[in-house]
Amino acid sequence: MSEAKLDRLNVPLHLQEVTRPHRTLWHDALRRFFRNRLAVIGFVIVVFFLFLAVFADLIAPYRYDAVDFTKVRLFPFIDPAHPLGTDELGRDMLSRLIYGARTSMIVGLTVQTVAVVVGVTLGGLAGYLGAKVDFVISRLIDVMTAFPGLLFAILLITVAGGGLRNVIIALSITSWIGIARLTRAQLLSLREKEFIEAARALGVPGGKIIFSHLVPNALSPLLVAVSFGVPAAIFGEAGLSFLGIGVNDPIASWGKMVGVSSAYISVYWHMGLFPTLMIAFSMLGFSFMGDGLRDALDPKLLE
Repeated sequence: MSEAKLDRLNVPLHLQEVTRPHRTLWHDALRRFFRNRLAVIGFVIVVFFLFLAVFADLIAPYRYDAVDFTKVRLFPFIDPAHPLGTDELGRDMLSRLIYGARTSMIVGLTVQTVAVVVGVTLGGLAGYLGAKVDFVISRLIDVMTAFPGLLFAILLITVAGGGLRNVIIALSITSWIGIARLTRAQLLSLREKEFIEAARALGVPGGKIIFSHLVPNALSPLLVAVSFGVPAAIFGEAGLSFLGIGVNDPIASWGKMVGVSSAYISVYWHMGLFPTLMIAFSMLGFSFMGDGLRDALDPKLLE
């Protein structure tokens, strides 16, 4: 019942407060998120790319590996059958861009899933148990931090070979480090809270305390970290494919399309421009959404 109706019914103010709907932290965060225009723009961009990735087989006018040697390197808007032109093998650029979204989303989301599973588990154990367990896990994190992520991925792929699976494995090996650090820091600050002491006093198992009480209370910064980690993984895959050691042909990859276009870019500008724009927009969308999540979940902004 609205406040205007309550006033007309002469309901006392203290009873009006009771009848107002209860708003949770997540409800307020969602409301603040959708008030942020840049966050909404980022969310729409991300949903658009996810839509392309899921329904690429239905949306793309051609398969990603369909070639036509009679229409090699067509410019955009010349042939209605290929509105964005064709590449060096006569493959439709629009179709390749759409299927490239699937490759990027698979890599970005899979790598971050591995990062969350490994990072939250190790960071949770280190932050909650402390002592020797914290020392061992912290030293492991320090050792892994010493390896530059992209260079380490290049080394692994050079040894194991390219391909979508190997790209995901190579990027996942170091992707969990930031999540583990963040989870450990959050749990170190939360484990001494009264509700955790009460859970321990009641005999709740340590694993249940970590995943049922501590991790949910540390979820806000983890969500923000994941939203920024997805574009980092997408950019990593694009960089590896640009160097020719990432995703293998004929699978479509925006990075590989940009890399191949370098031999023709002085004339056939469209071969490099369109996949570059796709990479830029995908990273921009996740960045805007991550900024919006960070602001929406900031407890200092509670109204």
